[in-house]
Amino acid sequence: MTVRNPDREAIRHGKITTEALRQRPAYPTWAMKLTMAITGLIFGAFVLVHMIGNLKIFMPDYGPQSAHPGEPQINVYGEFLREMGAPIFPHSSLLWIVRIVLLVALVLHIYCAFALTARSHKSRGKFRRTNLMGGLNSFTTRSMLITGIVLLAFIIFHILDLTLGVAPAAPDVFEHGEVYANMVASFSRWPVAIWYIIANLVLFLHLSHGIWLAVSDLGITGRRWRSILLAVSYIVPAAVLIGNIIIPFVIAVGWVS
Repeated sequence: MTVRNPDREAIRHGKITTEALRQRPAYPTWAMKLTMAITGLIFGAFVLVHMIGNLKIFMPDYGPQSAHPGEPQINVYGEFLREMGAPIFPHSSLLWIVRIVLLVALVLHIYCAFALTARSHKSRGKFRRTNLMGGLNSFTTRSMLITGIVLLAFIIFHILDLTLGVAPAAPDVFEHGEVYANMVASFSRWPVAIWYIIANLVLFLHLSHGIWLAVSDLGITGRRWRSILLAVSYIVPAAVLIGNIIIPFVIAVGWVS
């Protein structure tokens, strides 16, 4: 072990050492945890807003007297995202800024996750974590890296499916701008609908535990605030889960077509 005030005899016999267990990293662990907390909260806010926007698929088409007669509301919402800031900003410019921010946050989140895991394994050596509390919290703690990898695969598939329209992830009838038709065509495929439902169950586990970790990493220690944020760490992921899985389910069973 490493000690602050070493005993010379113990050092001479090799029982203790003044050498650090590992070199001081260029990017401190506390900074990585803070980065993961901030980027994770960015993703949490994004998936919540994204889910709310997608629920427009259940709203009726615009009436004949509106500015978009006969158009599905989710299609108009999709066009709104591309026109944000116009004419002050070029078409889709603000949307691309959001995408770049999310991409940078994703890269930082992934890098810090693997770096922290590697440091943890190196520090523990052959010893593994034991005596965890058990239950859902211990399961999500042990599986955060695995659920993160599953979510990364889902993000890639989701972009290929409903953003870029790249086959075979996307249906053959994919058409840019036709959000309603694209979602119906995609989720009418049962394997895709099941994959979306499973991915959102994984998202619930990852997001719930991630929010609670962010509370600690951001230094929130007040009992009242921690109680409130503990409830938020379950309520928000549960709302995202329900809102996201209901869409592929109702399309797959033919209730929306």
